[in-house]
Amino acid sequence: MEPSSAHSSSTDPPFSSSSFIPADHDTEFLQRGELRSVRLGLELLKPELELGEQGIRSTIVVFGSARLQETSIAQSALQDVERLIANGPGNPSDIQELEKAKRQVALSKYYEIARDFARMVSSVCQISGRCDYVIVTGGGPGIMEAANRGASDVNAKSIGLNITLPHEQHPNPYITPELSFQFRYFGIRKMHFLIRAKALVAFPGGFGTLDELFETLTLLQTGKISNILVVLVGRDFWDRLINWQLLVQDGLIAQQDLGLFHYAETAQEAWELIARHHGISSS
Repeated sequence: MEPSSAHSSSTDPPFSSSSFIPADHDTEFLQRGELRSVRLGLELLKPELELGEQGIRSTIVVFGSARLQETSIAQSALQDVERLIANGPGNPSDIQELEKAKRQVALSKYYEIARDFARMVSSVCQISGRCDYVIVTGGGPGIMEAANRGASDVNAKSIGLNITLPHEQHPNPYITPELSFQFRYFGIRKMHFLIRAKALVAFPGGFGTLDELFETLTLLQTGKISNILVVLVGRDFWDRLINWQLLVQDGLIAQQDLGLFHYAETAQEAWELIARHHGISSS
């Protein structure tokens, strides 16, 4: 009796259904909402293992605006706006752009300070294969680029923790390639900023900088973390931006909470604060 054509033969192709793909190979399955906890765990573990393999023992977090550029570029942008106004009617929006461009030139000094700071720290703390106080940034442009660039200037390692965004953020070219990571979840990324951190150095910046700064201050205030020194670079900017005394006067924070951060104006001052706090040589 001939076999029924309805039955599969030994020459049929392998199963093509996604159910036959091993779970750890099934990328579509791993993107399901029910697998969020698994993705969170993987996103925490992967950088942890790779940073360990690279010998990263401690870090300094550098945060600041992605929009601040080095002085020469900021000055060139200002000249472009000035030429536009000189050749046009000079409407109010142009005047606003001119004032903003002038402020960008004034703030561009922080790009240079961030670069100097990272160069200084990296040249002292990464000698003979040691990987302490390694610069870590959000991996983007602006102040983050400046800090990664400073480490690169002295052929030292630095870390970039990028995040997937609606408008794609590309890693700056100065991050050590083996230490360039991309995160899906802000929460896990924040954990990796602070797990090994000895200090957070905050330069003028916007929402992202303030988010990281206040999260760190809250964790210090509540005792969830300790022994991380917070340095605010540019006291004039920070005192204009945040009325710290108002928080004290209205009883919203304690006077001693103002001791959770320190000010610095130069790369040298910032590094000396950190070195003194942790009892190490700054040179």
